[in-house]
Amino acid sequence: MNHVSNRLKVLSESETLAMARRTRELKAQGVDVISLSLGEPDYDTPLFIKEAAKKAIDENFTHYPPVAGYIELREAISKKFKRDNGIEYAPDQIVVSTGAKQSIANVILSLINPGDEVLLPSPYWVSYIEIIKLAGGIPKIIYAGIEQDFKVKPEQLKSELTDKTRLMIFSSPCNPTGSVYSKEELEAIAALFRSYPEVIIVSDEIYEHIRFKGKHCSIASLAEMKERVVTVNGLSKSFAMTGWRLGYIGAPKWIAEACDKFQGQITSGTCTITQRAAIAALEADPEVIQPMVEGFHKRRNLMLGLLKEINELKVNEPEGAFYFFPDISAFLGRKWKGQPVNTSIELTMYLINEFHLATVGGEAFGCGNSIRLSYATSEETIIESVKRLKAGLESLEK
Repeated sequence: MNHVSNRLKVLSESETLAMARRTRELKAQGVDVISLSLGEPDYDTPLFIKEAAKKAIDENFTHYPPVAGYIELREAISKKFKRDNGIEYAPDQIVVSTGAKQSIANVILSLINPGDEVLLPSPYWVSYIEIIKLAGGIPKIIYAGIEQDFKVKPEQLKSELTDKTRLMIFSSPCNPTGSVYSKEELEAIAALFRSYPEVIIVSDEIYEHIRFKGKHCSIASLAEMKERVVTVNGLSKSFAMTGWRLGYIGAPKWIAEACDKFQGQITSGTCTITQRAAIAALEADPEVIQPMVEGFHKRRNLMLGLLKEINELKVNEPEGAFYFFPDISAFLGRKWKGQPVNTSIELTMYLINEFHLATVGGEAFGCGNSIRLSYATSEETIIESVKRLKAGLESLEK
């Protein structure tokens, strides 16, 4: 007899991973599938980081590390926060985890009790809502559409605040939209939350260095906000280290201590070799990744021009990350061979099965009238993928 816990039953399968699985199935059958579904840089990890990892193996960094991470790494993260973000976090305010996803889970599971409310601007990253549900929290979804560049306004947040609100979580640059909150927009949000000291803000800044306009602003750097904010970051996107699995938080000391305690009973410290390599990455001049950022910028411009050529498709101009999140609402309700395509998930299945193009339905991100497209791929692939997308959308019957 198979028994799974009730907490597992409330979780949804990751749509991004489900689409990746369908892509592998079709490729195994010899089908020429183009995948725009995964959020992963297609660049290699810089050589100097690999060399640091090899050196760590040779120097026998192969034993259990401290739960919160090596002190040398936390010192490097502390310096990075001051250099890049204008935030002063001491090493004991930093916890290193096995990816930013674990960092976020640590925070939510350490701070949220059943029945607590979490403000969740939509579109949001797929795992936020699932981790909130796992903690027994109640997600209060606040929708921001393409007409406002997918960015929530303070008055929208204020309308959902109650005496049960404990957290607000958002990302900038945003996955899935690529939208970036300006300093002025963050100042407006900070002004609201200064009047609600019981609410902690979780700021996911994993795409910090992949932005194409202006300087990144961390909400924790604003006046009176450092003790109200958990800043989440990592190496997966900026240094093309997705498989290395290292994320971290900078937080008020009491939250860092709570996350350290929680992680100590789940995974303990993250991989020692990754930690030593991370020191090299964090101590490097951020300029070393500019060729990658410039490459993404060029691809963004290419895909933007191509998407604008598709009639009835609404698209904004993302300022960071490596995604588009076009509004496909004009195509929903149309038919393929007499069968209606009513949701974005049905549309993505139609696109992969009929046109061999893998994308991700917007329902996974709290926005059912869009699909996510990743341009972390070659220019040739971008051109062919948009060609398939255009053919697929235009083949639907009104």
